[in-house]
Parts: sequence; structure tokens; C-alpha cells
Amino acid sequence: MTWNIYIGAELTPLLTATAPDQIPERVTEVFQQFLATNFPLRAKALARQIALKAPDIIGLQEVAKWELIPPNSSKVVYNFLTILLRELRRKGMRYTVAAQNRNLSAALPSSSGNLIRLTDRDVILVRKTRRFKVVRKQEANFKTNVEIDVGGQTIPILRGWSAIDVKVRRGIFRLINTHLEPDSPEVQVAQANELLTGPAAAKRPVILLGDFNSNADGSGTATYGNLTSAGFQDAWTHVGKGNGFTCCQDADLLNAVSHLNRRIDLILFKKRSNWKAVKAAVVGEAQRDRTRTRLWPSDHAGVTAKLKLRNCK
Repeated sequence: MTWNIYIGAELTPLLTATAPDQIPERVTEVFQQFLATNFPLRAKALARQIALKAPDIIGLQEVAKWELIPPNSSKVVYNFLTILLRELRRKGMRYTVAAQNRNLSAALPSSSGNLIRLTDRDVILVRKTRRFKVVRKQEANFKTNVEIDVGGQTIPILRGWSAIDVKVRRGIFRLINTHLEPDSPEVQVAQANELLTGPAAAKRPVILLGDFNSNADGSGTATYGNLTSAGFQDAWTHVGKGNGFTCCQDADLLNAVSHLNRRIDLILFKKRSNWKAVKAAVVGEAQRDRTRTRLWPSDHAGVTAKLKLRNCK
């Protein structure tokens, strides 16, 4: 499974601040939207969908950690990873953190006198099972990233990838999880090339999944075409049914009708002789998947695929 679980707020108000004195009000606006999108409640919906599919491995993006840091008392932490793992345990699903990469981390003052810190992570979860064993992990940030100006302060928008080598009865395969840059096509293509010349160049069977921010129909950036030209095949094109759209709901997650109209969250595999795609599905896109307060589980739908490994040494 791959799922961008959404940091919970649109950061545009910060990006449009033109002076330092505008920052505190914008920080408050962003943090209030994060609170309104209620990750603890959304985590229940996410866990419900995960439990229905019971994937062996999950690549998650935007696994945020928000911190409210008052000047004279203890901080309040909203750790998406801790919250989601707790909800999964309540569903009887036991997962361990196999790898994670730490991306953007920034702290800014709010108008209420608090400091608000946001840390973004991508995480690979592995279901506790005797079927396979993680024998190696890698975690890294891309060398090429976007930098933004927030009220005169330059903040690098770090992105990255994590990978695990998994030993199964028939051999070892590699799974890579990533989240590519959405706002600069040049940077996004460079990040994908880092994957192709780095962890994805392994000779063993490879699965590459994540939020690529590149339309699978070829109408967006060159990234999707570059990945498929390099030998990666899209599980959805083999066994998916329907359009497979995964992006994007409104920032407040309250749009009454689904706005998903792009397929940018992908499960790709290399060396077709080693992999057979059996089935694929989109999750978290239906009205019945929403929370009791009518929030979508995320601004993205998730994607699952069942892949059969064969002829692997």
C-alpha cells in the first residue's frame, strides 16, 4: 500500500506572506486548519481501510509531527505515526516501523505567543509476520530540493526517500518509498533521477511506490515517463480497474463530492520476470470511507497492489 495521509493543512498562507510581521497570523491560520482536520479522528478511518486490505508493507507520506510549544509550559505533540499505529493495534493490526526519512522541519511563532513546529516524514511500515525479514534499510534526503521564502526567511523544503531490502523464501527484493516535489518540475525530475541512479538501480527486484506528483496520463511533468522508460511498470495499468484517481480533496477535507481527478500515487515494479501484478485497488475514496464528521481520511486516496514474486534468487 501507498498512502499520502496529509499533514492536515494547506501551507499556502505562509508562502504568500511578504513580510515578517505577517507570519504569526498566518501560522495561527495554518495551525487552526490542522486542528480542524482532526488527525486523531482521521487515523481511525485510515486504520479501518488498512485493516480491510491488511497489506504486508505500507509506504506512507506526510507522516507529520506537529508541536505546540508554549513559552512557560510543556509542549503538546501530535505525532501522526504514534496515533496511527495505536489505531492499527486497536484493529488487531501489528506493524513495525522499518524505515523513515525526516524531511522538512520548521518552527515559527504564532499570533497567540506559541511556537509551532512542523516536521514532515515518510515512513515504511511492515506487518509483523514470519513470511519475510527486513535485512537492510536506507534513509536519505534528496540532494536537489526547493527553497522557499517565508516572510524574508529562507526555508528548504527537504524531501527524500527510504528503502528496505526484504528477505523472503524465494530471495531478496527492495522496496522504496518516496514523495516527490510538486511545485517545481525541474526539481521533481532531478529527484526522480536520483532514485533511478541510486536505490532503484539495484539488480534485485524493486518496488518503487509513493506520491510522485506526476500524472500517470503523461499530461504533467516528465517524471512518470522517465520512470517507465527506465523499466518500471505501473501495477495499476496491469490490473487496476477504473481511472485510479488519487488526488486531491479540498484542504479542509469537507468537500461533499469527491474531487479526485489525477493519478499520481503509484506502485511501480521493475523486472517483470520477477513480478506478477495480481490485483490493485484505490482505498479511502468512497463516501462510506469518511469520518463520522464527514472528513475524508486524507486529501489523497491510497493505492494497494498484490504482487507475486517469482524467479528470485
